[in-house]
Amino acid sequence: MLRIDSHTHIIPRNMPRWTEKFGYGQFIHLEDSPRDGFARMMQGRKFFREIESNCWDAELRKSEYAALDTQVQVVCTIPVMFSYDAQAKDALEIGQFLNDHLGQLVADDPAHYAGLATVPMQDTDQAIQELERAKALGLLGVQIGSNINGMNLSDDRFFPFFEACERLSMAVMIHPWDMMGSEQMERYWLPWLVGMPAETSRAGSSLVFGGVLERLPGLRVMLSHAGGSFLTTLGRLEHGFNCRPDLVAIDNPINPREYVGKFWVDSITHDADLLRYVLALQGSKRICMGSDYPFPLGDLELGKYMENMGLSETQLKDLFAGAALEWLDVPATHFDR
Repeated sequence: MLRIDSHTHIIPRNMPRWTEKFGYGQFIHLEDSPRDGFARMMQGRKFFREIESNCWDAELRKSEYAALDTQVQVVCTIPVMFSYDAQAKDALEIGQFLNDHLGQLVADDPAHYAGLATVPMQDTDQAIQELERAKALGLLGVQIGSNINGMNLSDDRFFPFFEACERLSMAVMIHPWDMMGSEQMERYWLPWLVGMPAETSRAGSSLVFGGVLERLPGLRVMLSHAGGSFLTTLGRLEHGFNCRPDLVAIDNPINPREYVGKFWVDSITHDADLLRYVLALQGSKRICMGSDYPFPLGDLELGKYMENMGLSETQLKDLFAGAALEWLDVPATHFDR
């Protein structure tokens, strides 16, 4: 059975020191670590964290995936590389560097890798320009953040970008980042545990209530981490829509429940019961197996628990590959190389 991991991250081992080149900011680069198989991720001169070689080593990644019986990795950058707060021309340069790396990875090994670009969302025209270039490089979609410098994805300035994604048939993966309230919940890793699900719901709600999904029915969007808290609070979203349409239904008169099954989510629930709930809402054709590999907060067993849930063979085929193929808009033979 073909298996596709729809949500993985990768970064080049060697990158320019953009902080020095641009003369401002805290841009990411990697430095050697005293530990074999690791590198130090630096923000300018400030240490951020250590990462293992499976963050950049394509052959090592393939061997780890082979051990988990999974052929294809959909790769995108680590969200800290988005650089939305940089000058747009500098964020474009970073995006071009990262997308060239992804394009080469896919060209060298199209049976095992598919790529999602990153673009400078702070400048819509340049974002569309780089999206078009990424399409020419052979990338199948784009990863964007759940907000852009605090602006919701429903903001009118982003609509032409989503139009371009639909026009170019580029899949969109929305990843939480720059989590709201982070300064108030620094302890206990709460920005990642609480903020990320809320950020994904913020993005999904913005696309629904802002009418983006209504106006662009061909737009193929996947919400990370099983949709965050969007699906688990759907009843509240719907009730708010019904009881206060003067506040909620101001840009789109369609009940938010009508959009369930019209976008994709990945399978990262860490909980079989929650996945059953998501399945009941979305159906198996709208849930893509995802892991957040290689980071420990992800599902690094690649959905192994799904095989013990009593799901049908059809459901498993959808979860492991079918939903991702439809989201990416490619046939299974795309990976027969």
